[in-house]
Amino acid sequence: MQIQDLPYPDPGVPDARSGPRFLWWLFRNQLDGQLKALAWGLLHFLSVSALPFCVGVAVQAVVDRSGGRLALAGGLLALCCAGNAIGETFLHRAAVTNWITAAARVQQVLARKTAQLGSALTRRVAAGEVVAVSTGDVEKIGWFVEAWSRFTAAAVTIVVVCVGLVLYQPELGTVVAVGLPVLAIAVLPLLPRATRRADLQREKAGRATELASDTVAGLRVLRGIGGEELFLDRYRSASQEVRHAAVRSARMWSLISAIQVLMPGLLLIAVVWYGVRLARQGQVSIGELVTVYSSIMILTYPLRHFEEIAMAYSFSRPSARRAARVLSLERATDTGGSRDGAEVPSGDLYDPATGLLAPSGRFTAVVCGDPDAAGRLAERLGGHPSEEGTSVLLGGVPLDELPLDSARTAILVQDKDPVLLSGTLRELLDVPGSGDVRPEDALAAAQCEDVLAALVQGSLDTEDPMDARITERGRSLSGGQRQRLALARSLITDPAVLVLDEPTSAVDSHTEARIALGVRKLRAGRTTVVFTSSPLLLDRADRVVLVHEGEVAAVGVHRELVHAEPRYRAVVTRETEEEAAETKTVRGDRPAGDRPVKASSLDEVLKELEEIEESA
Repeated sequence: MQIQDLPYPDPGVPDARSGPRFLWWLFRNQLDGQLKALAWGLLHFLSVSALPFCVGVAVQAVVDRSGGRLALAGGLLALCCAGNAIGETFLHRAAVTNWITAAARVQQVLARKTAQLGSALTRRVAAGEVVAVSTGDVEKIGWFVEAWSRFTAAAVTIVVVCVGLVLYQPELGTVVAVGLPVLAIAVLPLLPRATRRADLQREKAGRATELASDTVAGLRVLRGIGGEELFLDRYRSASQEVRHAAVRSARMWSLISAIQVLMPGLLLIAVVWYGVRLARQGQVSIGELVTVYSSIMILTYPLRHFEEIAMAYSFSRPSARRAARVLSLERATDTGGSRDGAEVPSGDLYDPATGLLAPSGRFTAVVCGDPDAAGRLAERLGGHPSEEGTSVLLGGVPLDELPLDSARTAILVQDKDPVLLSGTLRELLDVPGSGDVRPEDALAAAQCEDVLAALVQGSLDTEDPMDARITERGRSLSGGQRQRLALARSLITDPAVLVLDEPTSAVDSHTEARIALGVRKLRAGRTTVVFTSSPLLLDRADRVVLVHEGEVAAVGVHRELVHAEPRYRAVVTRETEEEAAETKTVRGDRPAGDRPVKASSLDEVLKELEEIEESA
């Protein structure tokens, strides 16, 4: 696998049972790249390790005044240098490829899991943790996957050099062969403590990231209540905790690095002292002593990879654990895919759990007294519920039997807090759709004229609102402006079934009245379900359904239900118990159709809405 092959056609199914299992899954899926890095690493490390032998032969040739052996040493030295250059170049290439492809695979499986879970993801995992996994954690995971092949090449090289030294000079070679394993495992007692400190640092960094994300998301509200300083102090405190944890972790790794420098130095002193004694006794030659001495000096280079792999694993293990935690999440009800290849069904949308029916081609409004229950029901209608239960039927076909992409093609759900991605307005509205709804028509139906004007006014280099840039999550816009742009984006997709959860909760009543009329006209002949308690939207619906305590309690049209159904009237008009008792006393026992209603601003707004419709 090469970098130019990314993204993967199929990243595979990750083993998310634990962090180490996830790392092992990544390693197995990049076996070709790992073998390439191992081969080039062996060429590089063995070429470097052979340099002391060439130098020793050259020194002994000068002592013995042998021109032939000196020429041979020069040829071997040139060959080793060439192998070193070629091996290091392609090792770096293979290692970077392994790093990037591993990180890309992690990001791809995370993106697929996010798309599969939908809005349920952030309710089950903190937003800061998701951000940490998809940004910094993927780099640390890729680092360990990349470092493993270099560590393996370094370990094999050390074994080969130790065997070679024992055969080349048994007395000194035995000292080196015994001393090098001691050097390799000298830092093992410190690794658990270093790992714990690294885990603590990552945990505190994740909390700080989550706090920063929440603060930025609610910055407009914080400014409104004067809470910037309070949250700034909280983030400053969290940032200092991260700094202290990072310093403690760095101290431990500095100690490990110091030991990695100290121990080879002690071994070098021991070998030189013992080698000089053997040379004075005539048991080793000057060239052999130089070879062994140089070998120890060179071996400190592959030994450093033992420290690197320990550090990479310590940092990647918590990252892999967090990634595995996200990837192990499952949908409450998953699609069986038993209807793969079949056409997407059409027809009435029906929820057996609540009894909610949205007839095909009609505008249905749903009233729930509990906003959270409305959100869960909207998700159920979209085919991706957060809780287990009976599947919603579309045209008599359970959504669970459809592939997830087919279900989402047929039904689009816009939740009460839609996200606007950064970019130009043209890019924001460039979404898959039928092509029957133009952006201009969708923007007009969503009453976005003032939004377009505001975008042009805020852009210095463009007069076309479609080329105006929208900041991250649309934070430069008001809540109502964001809602209307999100509504326009949903209208452009023109799905067979459109489910809107409180699409106008942040706009004024006059704009809401025009939106109700615009959406009704644009969605004529298409199935539309709107969760709302706004009389302006409810009055434009073909069918109004009251869902009370998880079941359909009443069905009708708005003007009938507001007179005949007290529970409906309490939700829509915000009527208190005292007002309900007063209204009941005034009405007496007359039939529902003859009962007078207390005059309110609602009647005036409805009258204004009728005037708007006539003028349109």
